[in-house]
Amino acid sequence: MSSIFAAPTAGSVPLHLIARAEAEDWLTARGRAVQNAAKTQNWSGKLGQILCLSEQGLPVRLAIGYGDAAERKRKRFGAVAGLPNMPDQVFELVECHQDWAEEFALAFTLGKYRYDRYATNAVPKAALICPAGVDAEKIEAIVSGEFLTRDLINTPANDMGPAELEAAARDLAKTYAADISVVTGDELIAQNFPLIHAVGRASPRAPRLIDLSWGTSGPRLTLVGKGVCFDTGGLNLKPGGSMGLMKKDMGGAAHVLGLAKMIMAKKLPVQLRVLVPAVENAIGGSAFRPQDILKSRRGLTVEINNTDAEGRLVLADALTLADESPCDVMICMATLTGAARVAVGPDIAPYFTQDVDLSHEIATAATAVDDPVWQLPLHAPYEAMIEPGIADLDNAPAGGFAGAITAALFLQRFVSKTQKFVHFDCYGWQPSAAPARPKGGVGQGTRALFQALPRILNL
Repeated sequence: MSSIFAAPTAGSVPLHLIARAEAEDWLTARGRAVQNAAKTQNWSGKLGQILCLSEQGLPVRLAIGYGDAAERKRKRFGAVAGLPNMPDQVFELVECHQDWAEEFALAFTLGKYRYDRYATNAVPKAALICPAGVDAEKIEAIVSGEFLTRDLINTPANDMGPAELEAAARDLAKTYAADISVVTGDELIAQNFPLIHAVGRASPRAPRLIDLSWGTSGPRLTLVGKGVCFDTGGLNLKPGGSMGLMKKDMGGAAHVLGLAKMIMAKKLPVQLRVLVPAVENAIGGSAFRPQDILKSRRGLTVEINNTDAEGRLVLADALTLADESPCDVMICMATLTGAARVAVGPDIAPYFTQDVDLSHEIATAATAVDDPVWQLPLHAPYEAMIEPGIADLDNAPAGGFAGAITAALFLQRFVSKTQKFVHFDCYGWQPSAAPARPKGGVGQGTRALFQALPRILNL
């Protein structure tokens, strides 16, 4: 039995999920005492409402409102809104639709996340027996991967620099017997990763490229994640308000490491590769400058029109390396542009791909697991916006139009051989607490991808 679920016990408390439309009939079937308790507790089956039925001060049955379709659509995982207020008992879900059971089990376990590295943050003690028919191993894989993503993003930059990100990748490799190699510091120049080196060279914390591989048979899947552990903006210094959340600028790396953990924990039959360019974009005498022209691993030259558009630079070298080896599917994830947030807000992870089938599978899976994503266009006429004339590419086109699209078009220039390529521009942050998602670091799109991978890869 998965460690995130309680072992079956004779003393468990039955737990019911009751939709608003079914609440009256459910109460009637249980008699006057239960109806009176519901009236006293003002319980009507509203999403997340808890009805606790007790005898001698101990809970003997719990009903949680499952609301209606409109409520569930507006408030993801709303049924677990009351988790912190549930009694400290072991609960067993009964009389529940299978789809509801799986969603509730996932939400319940995700809702127990607390980041407590620096301060005590009590975890709710209520426990759940894995509902019948629910794949506990799959839930465990998803939750462990998501918690890794959250922990990495939540860790402040003083304790999550390039070396610490490497250490997290090495811990993951050790857990799942994966191979890992790292190119660090000036060796990046010797091994032809000039853009990664250029972005990270001003920091006393050496830049590096982390390369993890796992699995010896099956389709070849490569994950590439932006690992900018802190982004000052470089010489194009960010204002203080924009710098405040830049500990999360390694969120792309956190996403792909979390997704990799899901894949390895579930033992998907794939040949997995994870590439993370890990840097700190700092200010110093050796910092790269506006108007510099830098040569990439692929040979394309890039005019630097804003040192704060550094994420696409480090990804360019990593994507080029990934594209040099045969690959069936390549996934890039990054906290890349503010334009993506303006376009779709903080909850939705926009993605870009030219592959219609790949897009369909991702969108279908996202809907199935309620992990919202949205495809944005790789609009070919905008290619001219990233071509400055003095160099092959411009890292920050002037004008401010279509920033997420031009960034994606920039990245696409470094992937020429791999046909199935998708880039996610994630926010990676929950601005305020919500059911199953405390305020702070959060995975976006990874559950959708994990759901979609078996079909994408024909597993």
